[in-house]
Amino acid sequence: MTPLESTFANLKAAKRKAFIPFLSLGDPSLDATRIFLGELAEAGATAIELGFPYSDPIADGAVIQASYTRAMANKNSMADWLQFASGLGNDSKISTVPRLAMLSYSLIHPQGLQNFVNKVKIAGIVGLIVPDLPVDESTHLLQSCKQAGLDLIQLVTPTTPRERAKRILDSSSGFVYCVSVAGITGERRELPQELLGQLDWLRSQTALPLCVGFGISRPDQVEMLRNHCDGVIVGSALVRLCENAGNQPGKQPITEVVKNIGTLARSMVAALNPAG
Repeated sequence: MTPLESTFANLKAAKRKAFIPFLSLGDPSLDATRIFLGELAEAGATAIELGFPYSDPIADGAVIQASYTRAMANKNSMADWLQFASGLGNDSKISTVPRLAMLSYSLIHPQGLQNFVNKVKIAGIVGLIVPDLPVDESTHLLQSCKQAGLDLIQLVTPTTPRERAKRILDSSSGFVYCVSVAGITGERRELPQELLGQLDWLRSQTALPLCVGFGISRPDQVEMLRNHCDGVIVGSALVRLCENAGNQPGKQPITEVVKNIGTLARSMVAALNPAG
């Protein structure tokens, strides 16, 4: 059983849902990222997505694109990001929370699949999310992940044909990343009602946990989803808080940003897992 499989098995036994936050590595700095992750862990994060900065957007909306741009200005390398991820294993707040890497395939391929997978495993990462890798081309990476005991989380979108969705489900592990809306990441005022029907259909096709991402930014959206999925992924709403951090005029002290991150995270966890 992989770490993610174990985590979701424990959640199921406890009748709880997963809260999976996303943060961009190094925005505004790796030191700040570590502090933010610690707060998210204390607020009840089930797993954490680490966004590896990349210059060309995949499905990233304006908020995450800007975050990656700020992070890349720090000139960190893949080696720096993996060293950072490895160090999280020594942080008492974060070490027990499974860490996932969300990144472009163009960051993986030049290093060789098995070599990269071995590196991320050593760094304590337990699963990969590669949004620009089509299921038809994911066989070799999936095999490398299986050999290393890692999960490869695949994405299903509202426009994915059902036959193709079945192939995606067959090649997924850990959980299924259910994209809530067509288009790019970013906060939405409303989620489409047809999303619930899609989630119910996916549930009929797989025993894998279903986690919904893209546009999840408020507790009322979580309340709408919680009986139809196994967890939610929150990215842009948290990244928008991080963009306010800094010492420049108009920015907020790190301590204030941490407080705001914790408040949002706890509201999401409470909406997912209401008392009583």
